[in-house]
Formats: sequence, structure tokens, C-alpha cells
Amino acid sequence: ERGMKRNQSKWSYEATVAEIEAIITQIEAGELNLEEVFERFNTAVNHLQQCETFLQERRQQMTLLIEKLGEEPEF
Repeated sequence: ERGMKRNQSKWSYEATVAEIEAIITQIEAGELNLEEVFERFNTAVNHLQQCETFLQERRQQMTLLIEKLGEEPEF
């Protein structure tokens, strides 16, 4: 996941999900040899982990924002 942080500006959730879908399509087509299937599957799992990390970080940010909005200003 360190690589994801380094390329935060280039990394895209939507593009990564599209890549995962493309890999699944390739595997389901049954035209890959076994080694290629494992390689693509491994890539898909890594992409899924990146997406999960991204979503967890955004969820935490949203929770913090909601907490800040809910705080009563003291005058």
C-alpha cells in the first residue's frame, strides 16, 4: 500500500475498479494459461486491498467532518 500513497495523485478508485473488472473478464474467458490466471488474480487482490484502504480512509475523514459539524460552537 506504500506505492498507493506515493502515487496518490495518479491513483484512481474508478480506474482501479475498472481494472479489476477487466481482469475478472479475462479470467472468465478461459483463454489464459494457469500461470497467467494466478498472476492476474494476484493483481486483482492487490487492487481490491488498495480500494479497501482508500474507502476506509475516506470513511474516517467523513466521520471526523460529521463530528466537527455536530459540535456546538461555544460563545
